[in-house]
Amino acid sequence: MEQLSIRLKIGNREYPMTIKKEEEELIRKVGKKINEQINSYKTKMNIDDPQDLLAMVAFDSYIKLSNQNKSPVGSNQVLEKLKEMNKSVDNYL
Repeated sequence: MEQLSIRLKIGNREYPMTIKKEEEELIRKVGKKINEQINSYKTKMNIDDPQDLLAMVAFDSYIKLSNQNKSPVGSNQVLEKLKEMNKSVDNYL
């Protein structure tokens, strides 16, 4: 599996990532969707704080994933992944 180094811009920050080449399209689409959600919350709720915007996107994403997968095991896995992502964002900030 070939690895690829990219920089993904989310909000007003760039995040360096090393990914599998075959995952690049999906990761870029997810980044684009996150930015669209950030802009939507910024406009609709008049929120300017980047951390608040990311928290709202994370919360919204978790709710959508939970509704798709009602099993407690799946929900726990999603929650753990969100905690990891939140920790990464906190460390980066």
